[in-house]
Amino acid sequence: MKIILTHEVSGLGAAGDVVDVKDGYARNYLIPRKFAIRWTKGGEKDVEQIRRARKIHEIQTIEQANSVKAQLEGVKVRLAVRSGDAGRLFGSVTPADIASAIKASGGPEVDKRRIELTSPIKTLGAHETSVRLHPEVAAKVNIEVIAA
Repeated sequence: MKIILTHEVSGLGAAGDVVDVKDGYARNYLIPRKFAIRWTKGGEKDVEQIRRARKIHEIQTIEQANSVKAQLEGVKVRLAVRSGDAGRLFGSVTPADIASAIKASGGPEVDKRRIELTSPIKTLGAHETSVRLHPEVAAKVNIEVIAA
């Protein structure tokens, strides 16, 4: 099935790309979560609009990405969450929580979809995550999860 991506999907493409995927993947995952729309001849007009919006929001050059990377790596991010006695969290830390904590710590505004967690954060302590700023630039962010 041909689809038009409306958001960046890791391993598939960026917003505005027209890609071919399996029917079930499109019907059950991408389209219901608003990551993609079905491709039609009329939808080609939407592609240009999506690409223009992407250019406005994304970091254009590697130099800009490197400056944002330096800002992110210099910020001390502390995230207060509810936890039990043994240090296990009630739930887990989401990319949206991390994005708001970065902003609250004085760092640059980061899109939650750019934050890549290798494994769910479910314990107190220091954790490391990466933020994909540009296809060639990723920043490592250290997060300290503390009890609220």
